[in-house]
Amino acid sequence: MSSKGPIVVTDATFEQEVEKSSLPVLIDCWAPWCAPCLMLAPSIAQLAEEMVGRVKFAKLNVDENLQTAAKFGIMSIPTMLIFKDGKVVDRLVGVQPKAAIERKLTNL
Repeated sequence: MSSKGPIVVTDATFEQEVEKSSLPVLIDCWAPWCAPCLMLAPSIAQLAEEMVGRVKFAKLNVDENLQTAAKFGIMSIPTMLIFKDGKVVDRLVGVQPKAAIERKLTNL
């Protein structure tokens, strides 16, 4: 895994990249027009670099991937879904401090 930043997932790649991942995965559900999403992005990028090899980070544009957004009931963004062994184990809605996100991921 050479990528340090979050990967982009789509409806087509979601199962392979997230549900079949051997690592826990944090999905950042966002949209380009969402100001809070853009505020959260630097924290996600920093965590992705700091936690390489321990947690996979991914971004899902909810406007372009309606099927996946609907499947997981994404009603407001930003929403972060944390997957382990292919299942959602946690959900964070709204802008969260980097430390709070890190705490959720540390115990996986």
